[in-house]
This record gives sequence, structure tokens and C-alpha cells, in this order.
Amino acid sequence: MPKIAEIEDTPNPNAVKFTLHEPLTWGISHSYENAEQAKGDVLASTLFEIEHVSNVFYVDRWLTVTQDGEADWPELVRLIAVPLRAAPAAAAHSAATIAEARSAIADLSDEDQARLENINALIDQQIRPSLQGDGGDLTVVGLVGNYLSIHYQGACGTCPSSIAGTLKGIENLVRTIEPDLELIAV
Repeated sequence: MPKIAEIEDTPNPNAVKFTLHEPLTWGISHSYENAEQAKGDVLASTLFEIEHVSNVFYVDRWLTVTQDGEADWPELVRLIAVPLRAAPAAAAHSAATIAEARSAIADLSDEDQARLENINALIDQQIRPSLQGDGGDLTVVGLVGNYLSIHYQGACGTCPSSIAGTLKGIENLVRTIEPDLELIAV
């Protein structure tokens, strides 16, 4: 059962990040924008049963919950803590399982796969740590020609600055290795 180490505000006023002592997963992120998407995930489904919860994102030792803006955070945090503390800690996963989960983009040419690996390495190094520090993340959804589709997760998914400034900043950074690349948030 994960114990809560810290509860932090995020730049998104409708999202709070819970840092845990034990991991919920090992490198595999879970991102849900509604209860329907969360079916089959006991923790996320239970959190969506709490009134005003509108987004659940968790990976490793942290979880971010976004609300609809109508709830009082102190009360909502107390309600969220109950199922979070009852959730099982992550079982160990093999390296092969984690690698398989991370290779969600299939059917790319060798050249596009190499491009994508370079882009992901840059994002892993310079973007994801900041987003994760704020209770969010992004996942690369696709690469078609010079269009890179990304999807914001957690606190970043509904944060106005993600859609505007952060997207442009990521695009400018990625263009240091792919000058003609355009980012699309989906």
C-alpha cells in the first residue's frame, strides 16, 4: 500500500500531484481523461467515483488528479487519499515488459524509428523532467512526415500554458534536431 510522501500544487490550479513512498507502476504511465477510459483500472476507476475528479494520471511514485474546478482542494485531497493509500504497490516488471509498453508506435520505417528515438531522447532529457515535476507528462502519439503528434497527460492535459507556451517551447527545442518538424497536441 503506497504511503503518501508529499502533496504538491501544480502550475495547473485544477491539478494536485501526490508523491508516494512506494511505486504504483514501473515506468508504465496510466492516463485517463474520464471514467470510461479508466474501466479495468481499479485505482483510476475508484478515483473517478469521487465527485469533481476529471483526470487521473500516474506513473512510478506519483499520481496527479485533476478536478473540474468546482471542488474544495483540501476536502478533495482527503477523499483521494483513501483509495490511493489502499492501492497495491507495483509488482516488479521485467525489462522486456517495460520496453514493450514503451514501443507504442509501430510500423515506422527504420529511418523514422531513428528520428523518433532521437526526438524521444531529447524530450526525455530536457522536457519530461520539468513536466513530471509539475505533475504531468507527454507521450508521443505519432510521427508522420514532419508532423509529430503529442498528447499531454496529468496536470499538463488541462493546463492552458501547455497548449500555448509549452507546446511552442517543445517545438522550438525539437527543431534543434529536426528543423522542419511541427508539433501537434492531440
